[in-house]
Amino acid sequence: MKKQELVQRIRSKRSFLCVGLDPDVSRIPERFSGDVLAFNRWIIDQTRDLCVAYKPNTAFYEALGLEGTRILKQTIAYIGNNHLIIADAKRGDIGNTSRYYARFAFDTLGADAITVAPYMGADSVQPFLEEAGKWTILLALTSNSGSSDFQHALQGDTGQPLYERVMRTAMEWGSTDNLMFVCGATRAERFGDLRRIAPDHFFLVPGIGAQGGDLAAVCTFGLNDECGLLVNSSRGILYAEDPRRAALDLQRQMDEALKNYAPKVFE
Repeated sequence: MKKQELVQRIRSKRSFLCVGLDPDVSRIPERFSGDVLAFNRWIIDQTRDLCVAYKPNTAFYEALGLEGTRILKQTIAYIGNNHLIIADAKRGDIGNTSRYYARFAFDTLGADAITVAPYMGADSVQPFLEEAGKWTILLALTSNSGSSDFQHALQGDTGQPLYERVMRTAMEWGSTDNLMFVCGATRAERFGDLRRIAPDHFFLVPGIGAQGGDLAAVCTFGLNDECGLLVNSSRGILYAEDPRRAALDLQRQMDEALKNYAPKVFE
């Protein structure tokens, strides 16, 4: 999915919601009898008109073995072509290995995007960026508590935090048409700086809902003239008493935020 297609979907749905499809078998409602695919299809049916993207975390499927891969492929096929599909795999290895990771995500699974760890540098990321029409979503400032162990470390030669160096360096490898950044909602106070570093790139924002991220703060500082945000909710929707109502509540908040902070999206 090209950038302008994504922006158009955001505009038409008045939403930048990404639904995380991370099915924990122990938490799936009893009426599904542990049927992960049936549960996923139900969640998709409840939310497809309210979101612009889905993000299955591959670990939840890999843990189910070969059957899990089948479920993941069938889930992606069920979503179809009208949503950005993000394989949340956080890959990152030497170039030759990354090339096969890219092939699996994009060709075998049929995903539009994949999350990638930048620690091994340019040659580990480039194979993902070479895939025409696909997105690489690079970890920058993540939502987990341990992110401060490395991501905030100041660099001696520039004095900038490591996440800023990652972003500025990676922007030389890709463009706003194939490179996004993962920026966690639990670090909302940093979004002004993040947007200053990458004014035109899309950010994938986890951490809303169960992790306590502040949607209003993220929108205040993170929205740009093309929206520029994909805000993800996983557990907050999947295991809500009424998943559709939970998704609708977020969509309505996003609609209001777009009108207040990014009115040019609708021009």
